[in-house]
Amino acid sequence: MADTDRNPVRRPDPDALLALAQKERRGKLTVFLGAAPGVGKTYAMLSRARRLKADGCDIMVGLVETHGRSETAALIDGLEILPRIRVAHRGRMLEEFDLDAALSRRPRIVIVDELAHSNPDGSRHPKRYQDIEELIAVGIDVWTAMNIQHLESLADLVAQITGVTVRERVPDTVLKRADDVLLVDLPPTELIERLKEGKVYLPDSASRAVDRFFRLGNLTALRELALRRTADRVDDQMVDYLRQNAIEGPWATGERLIVCIGPDDLSEKVIRVASRLASGLNAPWIVVSVERADREVSNAEHFQRMEALFRLAEQLGAETQHIIGSDFVEEILKCARREHATQIVIGTGQLRGWVKFGALSLHEALSRRAAGLGIHLVTPERSEKRDRKLRFRLPNLVALRQSALFAIGFTLIATASALIIDRFIDLPNISLLFLLAVLGASVTGGYMAAFLAALMCTLAYNFFFIDPFRTFTISTPHEVFALFIFLAVAMIAGGFASRIKEQASVARVRATALQSLYDFSRKLSTTAKADDAIWLAVSQLQASLKRNVVLLLPDNSDVKVAAAWPPDTELDITDLTAARWSHDKQETAGHGTGTLPNSRFEFRPLRGPHGVVGVCGVEQISERLHINEERALSAILDQTAIALDRARLAEESVTQAAKLEGEKYREALLSSISHDLKTPLATITGAVTSLRELGDKMPPESRDDLLQSIDEEGSRMSRFVANLLDMTRIEAGNLKPRHDWIDVSDVVHASAERIRKYFPDRVVETGIAADLPLIEGDSVLLGQVLFNLLDNAVKYGGKEPVYIYARRDGDDVLVSVTDHGKGIPPEDLDRVFEKFYRRGKPDGRAAGTGLGLSIARGFVEAMGGHIHAESPAVKKKGTRIVMRFPASKHKKVY
Repeated sequence: MADTDRNPVRRPDPDALLALAQKERRGKLTVFLGAAPGVGKTYAMLSRARRLKADGCDIMVGLVETHGRSETAALIDGLEILPRIRVAHRGRMLEEFDLDAALSRRPRIVIVDELAHSNPDGSRHPKRYQDIEELIAVGIDVWTAMNIQHLESLADLVAQITGVTVRERVPDTVLKRADDVLLVDLPPTELIERLKEGKVYLPDSASRAVDRFFRLGNLTALRELALRRTADRVDDQMVDYLRQNAIEGPWATGERLIVCIGPDDLSEKVIRVASRLASGLNAPWIVVSVERADREVSNAEHFQRMEALFRLAEQLGAETQHIIGSDFVEEILKCARREHATQIVIGTGQLRGWVKFGALSLHEALSRRAAGLGIHLVTPERSEKRDRKLRFRLPNLVALRQSALFAIGFTLIATASALIIDRFIDLPNISLLFLLAVLGASVTGGYMAAFLAALMCTLAYNFFFIDPFRTFTISTPHEVFALFIFLAVAMIAGGFASRIKEQASVARVRATALQSLYDFSRKLSTTAKADDAIWLAVSQLQASLKRNVVLLLPDNSDVKVAAAWPPDTELDITDLTAARWSHDKQETAGHGTGTLPNSRFEFRPLRGPHGVVGVCGVEQISERLHINEERALSAILDQTAIALDRARLAEESVTQAAKLEGEKYREALLSSISHDLKTPLATITGAVTSLRELGDKMPPESRDDLLQSIDEEGSRMSRFVANLLDMTRIEAGNLKPRHDWIDVSDVVHASAERIRKYFPDRVVETGIAADLPLIEGDSVLLGQVLFNLLDNAVKYGGKEPVYIYARRDGDDVLVSVTDHGKGIPPEDLDRVFEKFYRRGKPDGRAAGTGLGLSIARGFVEAMGGHIHAESPAVKKKGTRIVMRFPASKHKKVY
């Protein structure tokens, strides 16, 4: 026990094993990483490809850019080259990588150079790394190359170091998910020599590159970035190996970052700095934005800016969260505690003048209250601060004009009213009219209108009602004090009124949205079918978004339109391709995304608890969705996905129940067949064997007994097969009885004589009323029913007689079969008519196939009658099976 405690059994990390299993199902990505152009990435890639080709590997060149380097071009000879596709772009023809041809050829390894390349307009994907992701998804290994300056998180740092802004970028997640990262390194001095010798660019381009980009300091810094990022990648691979194999090792120390952003320019820098920090710490990070609970994001530019920042953060490998609250500091700290964060990254600027003394900045408040958490501050550049000042000084002229009109209007009304009242009544508190005007302006025009109205009302009150009149001069000190108090009260009251109005407006909007979602969820909860949920969802989305909506569901390996609103909405080839991509990759595709942006619709997968259940497409018009529309869309899609998943599970449960019922019947049938066929077959086989072996040696009486046994068991098998065929006809719905006039007494007598032949030692008595009318039905089926009932009565009735009665009961004819057996328990009176239900004989053995009464019910109901069981029947024992048929108005003709 002590040894076990000292050496606990370590198990592999399940998350690491899951990630490894997912990688095994995909192709492998190998990235040849360099610090700058010309270090030999493509050369190294092709050299390695030639070695594998010589060993018989199926490798081909999908696309390679030699940039005129003869040494690199010579390595392509002997390798299979995929023909390029010609694409028209801005008036000229370009030769691009043919993704469809590579997917059709499906080699083991394909080389696709220039990972950061941007595809021409109209391509399936805007970026080449997305083409490579599609190749990897189908199991094709890909080799590619890129320079460190194209990494998204390093773009701002590279621009700061080199003075060159990199336009083509690759998300950090692409490099992080790569299976192998091979660093191709070259000292900066050798690279500059290669450049001067014309081995990197043509002479004219080389001279410009040396002056602008290929400087010794720039190359040294880029080399350091490449080495650091490669080292981080190697460390990640080592940690993954240790976790997968349950080996003690130096994996991550548990650091977790919370990154706070807003709709300002500094937030982009904050995200990039946080990405580099998280990469260096090998730590997960979450980007959060806090939105006031009492205010809506009314500025479309801010909303779009936030969406762009969140997309950038996701590309760099971060999780994203929207938080709603009034106290920003408290909400950020709650998120940090909830996510077990250890550090907070936030941007800050220099506060000037009296603002420093008015209130704490966000980072200062966090520093005081974030006990135990590290705070990282990201400061802006000088240019960023200057731009922010300029934008702050440019007000919204339309809003300012509207606020001024409200302020002027309410001031004029208050002034006119005060002058009229003052002419007739001397009121010492007439200033309250001007305060009322400020409140009115704040309610109708907002805070800016309240501020302007307060200033105007103060001036008007001073001009008309403070001595000396008709001037802005104040003669007594107490009037000066009163005037400033009035101004302060007016501004405070106006601010509160404006704030209350804004909060009421926000509450009204959110209440409306919440009520709409409540009504939708209530309707959705009552729908049990997928079709009802689909049409309810598209109609709700169209009403909420005022845009065309289409919903597609999976159909085998494709997706098909299940509902659209308006119903005449159609999808073209591009739209359908984007929808398939969204379903297969479980990502947003179409308009405004990185996949098939030329589509008119933006397609979003409907993720249920058990995977993607469909795709929803929303037509994108000139204006993007408002934040409230985005929230409504997400909520409706989530509820619809759950409803569709619930409907699917309901259908599967019904199907499974039917299968289980079928299995039960199959087992019962096999059990019946094994007994009811085996017994007569054994008797027949034994009798035939005896007759063949003994022949004339047997006495005539013995031969007759054997022949009689063969005849009886053959008849028994015939009845059994007939019962199976009858049940098959009933189950298939092929039973079509005749509609003749039947004399019940004739059928009763015929059935009684038939059962006496099979059971000559049993007493069968009949009792038929004299005034028994005819019934409409099939005499053959009725005779079969009576025979089955009599057969059961003989088997279960003991040695007592069996009775058949037929009489008239009002407008019906009743036919009953009664035995004196032990009877049927009350709980089994209805079950005896189920298929394969069998009761035990008096000796305890189950008899028959359990089909007789089930067939009887099917025949009786097919003829328009009704059948039921009664027990006890006579003297507190026995069973009576009663059949009821509508009596005919026709009388018997004798």
